[in-house]
Amino acid sequence: MATNIILAILVTSFATYISRFFGVLTSEKINEKSKIYRWFNCLAYSTLAALISRILIFPSGDLGETSFLIRIIVILLSIFIFFITKRNLVYPTVFSAIIMSLLNSYLT
Repeated sequence: MATNIILAILVTSFATYISRFFGVLTSEKINEKSKIYRWFNCLAYSTLAALISRILIFPSGDLGETSFLIRIIVILLSIFIFFITKRNLVYPTVFSAIIMSLLNSYLT
C-alpha cells in the first residue's frame, strides 16, 4: 500500500513538472497578446470557475457536511476581502479556512 502511494506521488509529480519544464522552454516564443494565448487563458479561468462551482454546489467529504448557506457566506466574505486587500490571494484563503471552521462549529 505504501509503495503504491509513493509511486502515485512520483508519477504525478513527474507529469506535473515535465509539463512545467516544457512550458519554461517554450515560453520565450509566446506572444502574450496573441489570440491563442488569450484563448488558453480564458480556458484556464473557465476551468477554475467550473471546479469552484462544482465544489460549492456538489461538495464531497467534510465540506459536504456544511450547509449551503455557510458556504455562500464564506465565499462572499472571501471575495470581499480579496477586493479590499487589493487582489491579494493569501488573506482570503486563510480567512476562508478560519471563518468556515468557526461558522461550522457555531452554526451547525
